[in-house]
Amino acid sequence: MFSLQGVSIGPFCTIGSSARLGNGCQLHPGSHIFGNTQLGDHCILMAGAVVGDDLPGHTVIGFNNTIGHHTVIGVKCQDMKYKPGDECFLEVGDNNEIREHTSIHRSSKSSERTVIGDNNLIMGSCHIAHDCKIGNNNIFANNTLLAGHVVVEDYAHTAGAIVVHQFCRVGSFSFIGGGSVVSQDVPKYMMVAGERAELRGLNLEGLRRHGFSVTEIKSLRTAYRKIFMPIDANSGSFDNRLAEVERHEELAHFPAVCSMLQSIRDSYTENRRGICKFRHWSGS
Repeated sequence: MFSLQGVSIGPFCTIGSSARLGNGCQLHPGSHIFGNTQLGDHCILMAGAVVGDDLPGHTVIGFNNTIGHHTVIGVKCQDMKYKPGDECFLEVGDNNEIREHTSIHRSSKSSERTVIGDNNLIMGSCHIAHDCKIGNNNIFANNTLLAGHVVVEDYAHTAGAIVVHQFCRVGSFSFIGGGSVVSQDVPKYMMVAGERAELRGLNLEGLRRHGFSVTEIKSLRTAYRKIFMPIDANSGSFDNRLAEVERHEELAHFPAVCSMLQSIRDSYTENRRGICKFRHWSGS
């Protein structure tokens, strides 16, 4: 390999005339950069990686990103509403590790963006479709598949081989169990699992690992049980139980509880899909 201004380029690589590379980038053999694509400093493209496409619009990759073997990022979306000649965009933040055979597509139209934040671990053979918005510090295990317009907030964790329906939202600090099909929103702090994903309680281990206090976790558990696991058969409708917790003189003072409640409420606003189904589950 040879070095040019801190950039290391292996054999059989392609760098398009409109591409821009930051200092210290490494292109391993057989990796390619096409179109109006920008790589920040110290990015690594492993063998066979493809970044960018000769399409109107751009692909922007931040600093310190690793693009795995045979990964394809910033190409045309798989959406019939995309019209040839339209601008489309992908923007990736800093410090992401994107592993082998992953695909991340540009937006479906010029008014949208596919966005990946910072410090995400995206394991092998994942797919992030057009117009998705991915936050920071998420972990996607192998074969996590996100359809178009999915929003994943921060510190979410998926197990392997999961599917998320288009326009769903996955809340911060949530966990999706392996093999799940998620067709409705996953609220903040919660765990879902099942072939058709259902709420299975709070993501307690994730909350502990990320520094939530014992008091915060206790308040979240109390709120969850009041909403989703009522003891009294005459406890009223779901909306009534949610409103009761919102008015609770103690629980309503915890920011984490308020954030969870707002996450649930937001899922029932116009054009949202509601939250995953729930049932009594002793593990919460």
